[in-house]
Amino acid sequence: MPIGAIFRRWKLQFGQRTAWRPARSGATLALLVAATVVCGQGAAQQLGPLGPLAANGRVTYYIAAGAAGSAYRDGDRDLAGWALRAWEREGRGAFTFVRVERAEEALVRLYWSPPGGGQYGEMMPIDVLGKRGAAVFVRPETNAFGPEIASRAAADDLFRDTIVYLTCVHELGHALGLRHTDRFEDIMYFFGFGGDIPEFFGRYRRQLHERADIAATAGISSGDLAQLRALYSLPLQAATVRPELPETKGL
Repeated sequence: MPIGAIFRRWKLQFGQRTAWRPARSGATLALLVAATVVCGQGAAQQLGPLGPLAANGRVTYYIAAGAAGSAYRDGDRDLAGWALRAWEREGRGAFTFVRVERAEEALVRLYWSPPGGGQYGEMMPIDVLGKRGAAVFVRPETNAFGPEIASRAAADDLFRDTIVYLTCVHELGHALGLRHTDRFEDIMYFFGFGGDIPEFFGRYRRQLHERADIAATAGISSGDLAQLRALYSLPLQAATVRPELPETKGL
């Protein structure tokens, strides 16, 4: 089934969704922030954790092939897999992601979306045999971020992979039940609050020397981990303590 048909069907059936969208300005920004606080943040918060999960915390997942026109690259599947493992590491045994070959068998399903709608990624809750699952849509094409980010991504493959990876981490955070925040250091930060968006990606890119470094560089903040602990009843010592990233000027 085409990706657009899948999205429309789930949108009609489930309604709730969370999305990473471009920052706006003026009255439009104020309305968007207000709507996100009520609908986006509230909806994600109301979702709660995935499941209910079995005692072993097994979470099945499926990563689709790239949709036509999505700007998907063969290595993007690795980026999505590393994002899953980043959350799994921070969960410290609360859940384990297990790949399956068929989308209908997966509690978490990730699709690569073509450009459209202005969002970089989107998460929609789905029902999987009576359990709360998630359909995640990630847009690998970077032009929607504006000319500065698009030109940097075109010139630097690691910067482009940074964008795709962090979008996967953000949307999978929503799949796990995390809400948007207004903390620029969080991966769950909502771009509608503004700030230096090129720097949001640039600070992560500066930690990379080669592509393989992404697998060991989670990009998840202490604030994100606090949400994860609350959702999955993790002890305080379960989370890796990380120094806070410096605030960016202009917030």
